[in-house]
Amino acid sequence: MALPVRSLLRMLVLPVFLLSVVVWGLAHGQEKDDWPVPEEAKKAKNPVPASEAGLAAARGLYAENCAQCHGETGKGDGPMAEMTSPKPADFSDVHLMADMTDGEIFYKIGEGRMPMPSFKKKFSDEQRWQLVNLIRTFAPKPTPDSKKPGPAKKPDSSHKR
Repeated sequence: MALPVRSLLRMLVLPVFLLSVVVWGLAHGQEKDDWPVPEEAKKAKNPVPASEAGLAAARGLYAENCAQCHGETGKGDGPMAEMTSPKPADFSDVHLMADMTDGEIFYKIGEGRMPMPSFKKKFSDEQRWQLVNLIRTFAPKPTPDSKKPGPAKKPDSSHKR
């Protein structure tokens, strides 16, 4: 039995798309830390309080649009994660998430960067803020012990000032 044309197209388009994403990422050599966010966006406060209804709505959006790369529990280990560059953020990383404001997360969801698409036109502001609330649930709250300073980081001299 022959496959319908739509099925054949899907089988061809997805691998070509994934390959182009990987090649683009390798060619541009982006690092996770190289995602500048405007100061104004960093300072934005989440106007949407976390609620069970909001988190449930965000779980649906996340499962459909984010989990393929970021993983079901936000660890950056989704089935597509190995094929992307830069690698998806690990939302369960306490230190990464403690250093990121709600405004930064909101901005990054809206703007996207290859290979992550922009969701500014796909999701309403409220939906994006609900996703911020959901993403915050992936990293455990820092305990007093986890706030103790670790080894000093060496300054990165590769950044121009």
